[in-house]
Amino acid sequence: MRLSPCVLLLIAASGPMPLAAQPEAAPSEALSAADEVFADDRVDDAVADGAAFLLSRQRGTGAISDTGHETAMTALSLMALASIGHQPADPTPEGEAMQRALAFVLQEDRVEKNGYFGRRDNSRMYGHGIVTLMLTELLGMGTDDEQDRLIHDRCQAGIDLILAAQDVPKDARRQGGWRYEPTSRDSDLSVSVWQVMALRSARNDGLQVPAESIERAVAYLRRSYASPLGQDGRPQREVAGFTYEPGGSRGSFAMTAAGLLAMQVCGEYESPLVAGASDWLLAHPPKWNDRYAAYGLYYYAQGMHQRGGEPAAVAAREVRDILLQAQAGDGSWQAGNGSERGHGRVYATTLAMLSLSVKFHHLPIYQR
Repeated sequence: MRLSPCVLLLIAASGPMPLAAQPEAAPSEALSAADEVFADDRVDDAVADGAAFLLSRQRGTGAISDTGHETAMTALSLMALASIGHQPADPTPEGEAMQRALAFVLQEDRVEKNGYFGRRDNSRMYGHGIVTLMLTELLGMGTDDEQDRLIHDRCQAGIDLILAAQDVPKDARRQGGWRYEPTSRDSDLSVSVWQVMALRSARNDGLQVPAESIERAVAYLRRSYASPLGQDGRPQREVAGFTYEPGGSRGSFAMTAAGLLAMQVCGEYESPLVAGASDWLLAHPPKWNDRYAAYGLYYYAQGMHQRGGEPAAVAAREVRDILLQAQAGDGSWQAGNGSERGHGRVYATTLAMLSLSVKFHHLPIYQR
């Protein structure tokens, strides 16, 4: 497999900085069943058609969007294209589209002076986390040294804003998390996971991210688990999901998948919460018409793949079968539930491509 410049930068510039002891990578045979599922040629065709659809929705400005939130949707599109091996420097239609999309996101009118990406396109902290994560993942993939420096500077400013938002005074239950605005005094898991992934990716890149900020985020994730934890940190119920806000007793598919991946990204691969969440997901398989299915399927595909073994194989089959059946003739996806349909086809297509791209391992944030 050809490593992207982003992966090479990660190897060259950063040492391992996990907050928990990193276990040995799962043996290759543990993932062979999942890899075999994704070796299906139909998956390659599906993501290629998805990429063509995204290119068809690029505007003259470079933005890739169909329903608003231009900065966030363009960032998701860049991640989706990068996840299947395309790079901005490639002399291909996909590479040229990525060049224009990246230039759009880096324009001064896309970000405020404090580094906040979520105000101009009204995507709020959701969009800010997505854009910052995209930039950390594409760090080193600019078309020249000047653009690489700009990506670096935008990354650090975006990370600094995430850190400042985490420091806003909150009650004990909500500490360590994030919500809709940088000044929010409450937190929810859905917004927080994007910030966690951006912080972890930035730390891998060697940007300035205090270890304490990741530790506080992990503590928030633990409080979002649907089972109370004992003094030893183990859940009272071995199998449980994650909830939208701390204190909930019933997990949902999307939040459990998001919590699973967030814990793994932070190095908590062998946590009993990771084991319990993956077992919960096996018992509650996804459906395309579920609430927030497109969003949840993305986290589910990545998190269960990292889990390895039976969870990876089961999830691979489910993700493949659901998404291949749901893809439209023009290469796009449209979320099956009304709560997500309003976000448009670019949104659903990017998440579907990210869900199907686990076989490629191009984005460092999803590599165990």
